[in-house]
Amino acid sequence: MLIRTSSKPVPHGQPSQPGHIPEEPQMVNAARAHQPVKPADTSATLNRRLVRGYLYDQIDPLKAATMTRDKLLVQIETQIRRICDDKRLQLSRQEEEQIGAEMLDEMLGIGPIQPLLHDDSVNDILVNGAGQVFVERYGKLELSSITFLDEEHVFNTAQRIAAGVGRRIDESNPMVDARLADGSRVNVITYPLAIDGTTISIRKFMRRNLTLESLAARQAMSMDMVEVLDRAMVAKLNIIVSGGTGAGKTTLLNALSQKISNDDRIITIEDAAELQLQQIHVVRLETRPVSAEGTGKVDQRDLVRNALRMRPDRIILGEVRGGESFDMLQAMNTGHDGSLCTVHANTPRDAIMRMENMVMMASMQLPLEAIRRQIASAVNLIVQVERQRDGGRRIVSITEVCGMENDVIQTQELFGFKQLSVDSQGKLVGEFVSSGQRPEFYNRHAHLFGGL
Repeated sequence: MLIRTSSKPVPHGQPSQPGHIPEEPQMVNAARAHQPVKPADTSATLNRRLVRGYLYDQIDPLKAATMTRDKLLVQIETQIRRICDDKRLQLSRQEEEQIGAEMLDEMLGIGPIQPLLHDDSVNDILVNGAGQVFVERYGKLELSSITFLDEEHVFNTAQRIAAGVGRRIDESNPMVDARLADGSRVNVITYPLAIDGTTISIRKFMRRNLTLESLAARQAMSMDMVEVLDRAMVAKLNIIVSGGTGAGKTTLLNALSQKISNDDRIITIEDAAELQLQQIHVVRLETRPVSAEGTGKVDQRDLVRNALRMRPDRIILGEVRGGESFDMLQAMNTGHDGSLCTVHANTPRDAIMRMENMVMMASMQLPLEAIRRQIASAVNLIVQVERQRDGGRRIVSITEVCGMENDVIQTQELFGFKQLSVDSQGKLVGEFVSSGQRPEFYNRHAHLFGGL
């Protein structure tokens, strides 16, 4: 049974989760003071709150954690009916089942938004306080019908997420980056930084592992572009995937990685492990944030440096955003061909400029010309992805880096996306256009492609 044996009850509304960090009442009350005024609860809503409160008091989280989902649901529903009988609460069978499902998600998942994690059409889940939960489907944001009971409910859920990765969130630590058990990335920010209530942003871990060919079938690129990228991977070119937030950089990185040979030793470095490599020889490294005591931080630059001592054939860096760019360029220039990384930039030329700026951030006293020569000799291909205004994610440019001339990095675009019109549903109509330029790497690696 789930009944608590401890004499110390859990406060109503407190999540029952092993390792849970108790909330700070003054912080929650302060956050509530900044919440918009909500309509008065109906009697049905009040009854649901009462039942949830009594359940929190009675359920033993340690016992619940050892039970299967189905068995736990039966126990919860039994307790709900007993509470309704003892307290003479009027709830319909449908309401009892709904509370049971919600409590199950509270104990084994992340509350009301747990069903969204199982919805493959949802890419992002954005909780803006208790009353607003937005989701992104097919590149478009929409307001869902899901809500939390109040700010305390949202904050408790945020605490449970943070506790799951050994972190805490409170007034002194109001921001947390975490990863759910399924690999989804989570950012939480709360009062006093989030004025209107605790905000939870989840970038879902996509279970489906798309190939270049399947991306072409989705009109994200043409088959001619697939052929070029396939040959680039065979030739072990160093490739940068460039794009904005939510453009599909990680999805493309996963698709490119499927072209890597099983003979290669691959080391991946990420802030939150998202890559789904299928090869047999993969070492996955993940950064570690600073602890509550201000120690123990391990960033991407530390991991890149360590990876170079691990005899990698290829290094895949989830996202370059700082001084690690210099170490990544050094790796690309010292025999680790076929390495991949992503960068936030709006065009291939912007991606090069960002790389220049990030090398400068590494506090390397290098002249700009030397930095550019490093980039020109290390980077072979820049693939630009974009989430366009119709929500579609497309490769809008494949650009080859051709070396230096007069202190300027020379590039040539191999493919681009040309928009033609917008149809009646608001979808962009366009075509992927070849520039007609023959990739230079075809000549350097002609022996790999049958002498083409």
